[in-house]
Amino acid sequence: MPLRPVLHLVARPQRTDPVPAPGLHPNPSIESNALLRGTREVLIRHGGETYRLRHTRNDKLILTK
Repeated sequence: MPLRPVLHLVARPQRTDPVPAPGLHPNPSIESNALLRGTREVLIRHGGETYRLRHTRNDKLILTK
């Protein structure tokens, strides 16, 4: 009697979190140059506090209080 291959099916877990449609992002996005407007630094006021957003020489963004 010849051996027959056995196929094992494994159920993939169902996603319960909503998946955004392709091309849509769950959070709005803004380009850093729109905030900095040609400068290396901008002050941001939030909740009565002032924060400083800096664009470094290494092309990084640093937000400090």
